[in-house]
Amino acid sequence: MAQQKSMIHTAGCIIIGDEVLGGKTVDTNSAYLAKFCFSLGMNLKRIEVIGDDEAEIIEAAQRMSKNYDFVVTSGGIGPTHDDITYQSIAKAFNLPLKLYEPAFERMKRLSKPHPSQPNFDWDTPSPALTAKLRMIELPIDESKNPDEQVIFVDDNLWVPVSVVNGNIHILPGVPRLFERMIDGLKPMLLPRLTDPEGKGVYRILFSTPLAESAVAGYLTELAAKAEPKGVKVGSYPRWGKSRNTVTLVGRDLDFMESLVPEVEKGVQGKRVSVEGEDDSDIEK
Repeated sequence: MAQQKSMIHTAGCIIIGDEVLGGKTVDTNSAYLAKFCFSLGMNLKRIEVIGDDEAEIIEAAQRMSKNYDFVVTSGGIGPTHDDITYQSIAKAFNLPLKLYEPAFERMKRLSKPHPSQPNFDWDTPSPALTAKLRMIELPIDESKNPDEQVIFVDDNLWVPVSVVNGNIHILPGVPRLFERMIDGLKPMLLPRLTDPEGKGVYRILFSTPLAESAVAGYLTELAAKAEPKGVKVGSYPRWGKSRNTVTLVGRDLDFMESLVPEVEKGVQGKRVSVEGEDDSDIEK
């Protein structure tokens, strides 16, 4: 059953690509999405990395679409045989793949043939043209408005965001494109956020000279007080450094600010703006 345009509370991310699992490519897109979601107050619940495997993509897409309000996939939408994200997600929701003409027109207008293809012609059938068209053969539910299923977020990009089942957003794996397109989705997401102004959640950092084991007892007590107010307490060791980090994360900024003196005393540390700002010169 297709998801409706409800409020967005939770998010999920599927990174698709054998090259990531094989160590050839380092995934940076999930980290970028995590920061994006945090800045808007979306609770990113899960990040998965899977290969270019149809069954894996189908299972992950169906499950995440059911469980989360906003789902992003990254990778597997290029021109080669192993780029199977569109066809797999289409199969996951029993949709046909359809050449999306507006995307084709944008592709012709905004993309240039590779220097190795000097004789390429958009109007002449060729293996190269067939490969390019694979990138705009999209899962389309013909019973619904196509403008809600294919979104162009940048006037200078032909690459569309394909939206399937109402909440799966299929994006490229190339980081510079992924980042640009995620940012381009922001105006469309803001009206569906719990906080329509997109202020997101707040994070307060504390630097402590104490070991995690030394602050564990106090942090357990702090969490019992803070979590009923929707504020999470975190503790993060910094390997090789003399100071560790404690965090408060939540939406109730006034309550979080009221905790600052107590936390500074409890961890024998101080509030910092950036992790590591009070490291010694020797450590640096």
